[in-house]
Amino acid sequence: MTPEDVTRAVSLARQTLTAATHEDWTATTAEGLTWTCWETAEHMADDLFAYASQLAPPNPSTSTYLRFGWQQRRPDGPLLTVFVDPAEGPAALLDVLESCGAMLAAVVATAPPSRLSFHNYGPSNASGFAAMGVVEVLAHTHDMAQALNLPWQPPAGLCAAALRRLFPWAPADTEPWQTLLWATGRGELPGHERQTSWKWDGSPREAGTH
Repeated sequence: MTPEDVTRAVSLARQTLTAATHEDWTATTAEGLTWTCWETAEHMADDLFAYASQLAPPNPSTSTYLRFGWQQRRPDGPLLTVFVDPAEGPAALLDVLESCGAMLAAVVATAPPSRLSFHNYGPSNASGFAAMGVVEVLAHTHDMAQALNLPWQPPAGLCAAALRRLFPWAPADTEPWQTLLWATGRGELPGHERQTSWKWDGSPREAGTH
């Protein structure tokens, strides 16, 4: 996947979530999570930042994360490096999300295709980290949109590309968005057993594949 895919996913998420910036995201739990919508958006930004920073060094480790500090603001909240003061409001948080997305897109655009860096699901390359960013944004925007009563239907082509890159075992003859929700444990897919435990495969693909 490409830098443009990352930018597109983040832009679409921002457009959708902007419709609910008047709501109190700290008081609403995201669908299917123990995190609030505020924490979920911080988690999205944090993932984009983490993927960018992990891939950025010229010789990154393939066995451990960079040594950024992580913290939880409450026991059931996500571990994060990136935080936004809730007093700044949801619009400011979306600014941070967009900034972190731009960082990942820039690093993906400049990293050599052969560069590998650590992820706990296995080392991955630039296209893999781009796909991870896209999936995090698409899936967690779904979690927030469900809780905030917002419509969210990302483009089929973007979903299909993410499935090809990270979920090669997923069916290719089903509707891409519903398949991505199913692959990430968020929905049913007729004819297929529900995913109660899942992870993606970010390992590098052969030349010519996505």
